Amino acid sequence: MTEPLDSAMLDQLVAARAPRDAFGPGSTRPLVAIKLDGANSVDADWLASLPCPVIGIGEGELADACDAVVESEEGLVTIARNVAAAPLAAMVLVQHLRASEGLATRHALIAESFAYASLQRGPEFSEWQGSQDAKHETHSSLESPLLVSRDRDCLSLKLNDPDNRNAIGVTMRDALCEALDLALDDGEIATVRLVGEGRCFSSGGEVGEFGSIADPATAHWIRSLRLPATRLAALGDRLEVHVDGAAIGAGAEIAAFGARVTASDCAWFQLPELKYGLIPGAGGTASVLRRIGRQRTALMALSMMRVTAQTALEWGLIDEVV
Repeated sequence: MTEPLDSAMLDQLVAARAPRDAFGPGSTRPLVAIKLDGANSVDADWLASLPCPVIGIGEGELADACDAVVESEEGLVTIARNVAAAPLAAMVLVQHLRASEGLATRHALIAESFAYASLQRGPEFSEWQGSQDAKHETHSSLESPLLVSRDRDCLSLKLNDPDNRNAIGVTMRDALCEALDLALDDGEIATVRLVGEGRCFSSGGEVGEFGSIADPATAHWIRSLRLPATRLAALGDRLEVHVDGAAIGAGAEIAAFGARVTASDCAWFQLPELKYGLIPGAGGTASVLRRIGRQRTALMALSMMRVTAQTALEWGLIDEVV
């Protein structure tokens, strides 16, 4: 595990004028961990320029300059292991979150697509594609995995592929886009309610379809046209979401666009994309970030932790447990 730096060690590192390539992918420091107590003499802008995750431990003046903060060194163990396994994806994640924090949502979604597309041609994603995990993924056989109904001014959408854990494949994605376009075009629809059928809200993107488009430019072009996130963001305060069971990857990212998000007490949320050598690519670096902030979004993605409904409520990822 990367040795956490105290204030004296951090000062020595800065004084030595270590080059930027001494950090991040290909270096001995794929992340920088800082003991925040007493660490206040380092330029925060220097920390934010490092091409790797900066993890703060405890409390201190430099906390805001970190990409994520954990309470103790025990919280660093899983993050360090995940970053070591996918240093390129970890670097892209934190650099993108730093940049997109100040962007309008529509611009943040464009930036996310660029970052995601670049990683799909990277060695970490390629290595995962050749693994057994990728080869054993299942696919939905349903032609219409989205149920759409209307009651006066409310449009109800139900992800309806429970046997495939409501995974967001091409068919589900296109059906969502079509229904959301309907809602955006119809000014009489005041509320759009999104739920999932079965014991899982959504397990996220259909993993077997990851990387099915060969070149990143075309992949970005298709996402710019067919990404539900752009429609969900445009709905604004008309979107209500209820999560029951797991909301993983795209499931959590889509849910976070809701102006009001409720969840059952057994619901949980996760951003596991780092294990594929990727970052969230269904709008989560915009939607989740705007609900819980940059640092907690990075913490979710770097640790791949399961966030319970109660923690999600405390963080602001959801609005009520029902």
